[in-house]
Amino acid sequence: MTDAPASPLKLFNSLTRSLETFEPVHPGEARVYSCGPTVYNYQHIGNMRAYVFADTLGRTLSFKGYSLRHIINITDVGHLTSDADAGDDKMEKAAVQQGKTAWDIAAFYTAEFKRDLDWLNVRSPAKWTVATDYVPRMIEFAKRIADAHCYELESGLYFDVSTVADYGRLARAVTDEGEGRIEEVDGKRHAADFAIWRKTPAGETRQMEWDSPWGRGAPGWHLECSVMGEAELGMPFDIHTGGIDHREIHHPNEIAQNQAYRDCGSLDCTEHSGARLWMHNNFLIDRGGKMSKSSGEFLRLQLLVDRGYSPLAYRLMCLQAHYRSELEFSWEGLGASLTRLKRLVMAAVPVREVANAEVTDRRLVDLLEKFDAAMSDDLGTAVALTLLEEAAAMKKVDAGQKRAALAAMDAVLGLSLLSIDRTDLRVRPKSVVITEDEIEATLVRRKEARAAKDFAASDALRDELIAAGVEVMDGDPLGWDWRLSN
Repeated sequence: MTDAPASPLKLFNSLTRSLETFEPVHPGEARVYSCGPTVYNYQHIGNMRAYVFADTLGRTLSFKGYSLRHIINITDVGHLTSDADAGDDKMEKAAVQQGKTAWDIAAFYTAEFKRDLDWLNVRSPAKWTVATDYVPRMIEFAKRIADAHCYELESGLYFDVSTVADYGRLARAVTDEGEGRIEEVDGKRHAADFAIWRKTPAGETRQMEWDSPWGRGAPGWHLECSVMGEAELGMPFDIHTGGIDHREIHHPNEIAQNQAYRDCGSLDCTEHSGARLWMHNNFLIDRGGKMSKSSGEFLRLQLLVDRGYSPLAYRLMCLQAHYRSELEFSWEGLGASLTRLKRLVMAAVPVREVANAEVTDRRLVDLLEKFDAAMSDDLGTAVALTLLEEAAAMKKVDAGQKRAALAAMDAVLGLSLLSIDRTDLRVRPKSVVITEDEIEATLVRRKEARAAKDFAASDALRDELIAAGVEVMDGDPLGWDWRLSN
């Protein structure tokens, strides 16, 4: 292969709103924390974009030669129905609605989430951190910051955001004079103050509750990520990721806790936030309005599979847009992504079984250098995909070198080009009733009709297959595929 990639890795820091050259806290290591799901329901495909982004970041860090330690948390307690720290605990509410224990709810939806990650070829983190495993440590964290930064109300322990410098800078919720735009409300000193610990109301019992110096109850959602990040990565660590929705409330609150815990000052020094860089992916937009879990039947990965789309087509769809750009979902766009993926898989077939060889061909070396430059420019996946396609289409080049170049690029983009076959992308739509044996038998009859020049019969059989959801592809070695429609 070529020498180690030479382009400096530049990433956009949401805290400074600027591109910064990545310089690890610990030489040769990259420590990354990604906010994981609250496991009270299935994750919609907009949620899953965050993990495709985080996985691409991790793969890029590995490609650049860093030893990666990536942590993803599972929130199984403490996240209320409003991210602004109001309403019921999502887990407790789901347990009541479904007639199950909160622990059963968490176990089921954690398994479903991890299956979706597998479908998307998202690499497993170095460790899954489960919030309830860290409650004793959360209590110790809260005790350390309580005297200087918190106050107690009847409902629990609250963090006073005026006690830390630059609160809200991540969300740009400060004026030019640096004073927070906050209002006093009943009970809390400031509107932006948030719960560190929530007491169980008198006369009530929660399924998930613990004893603490502030009464029996449960930790606040924001506290959990601070504690798990510090416990597994130390502070400061390198990169904290999440969806852009976290940039407005959850992550500013994490940062405030981190400043308090470490006795830190101004966020002019980004390390005071607990991480050197804060990175956020933008929203997936669904004009059909089925992205939200509150809408009942919402867009999740299983629905895409039921409609006949490989989850890897959705991964490629995400990669076609920059992670900081909004991405609009449509069935037509997903179908186009699937077609693009099939072409890439077909192009990789001729070199799949050969051994990798050192890449010395100048054309491939140039492509790899351009690929490195694209990914080093704040994860430029859209450009990187075109370079991957250019390498896949290259003719008159040593097969081993071509395979090595494709393997290097695919290790970053995560499309499994050298391990899947095009038939693996042939996902049977849930609504289709015809069997594959019936399809093959009909195709044999159609071939016989064409050989007999009975084109009327041939066309009728083709129409019969189309009506059943099968697209006949004359001249294509694969022969047929599911016809994608919505």
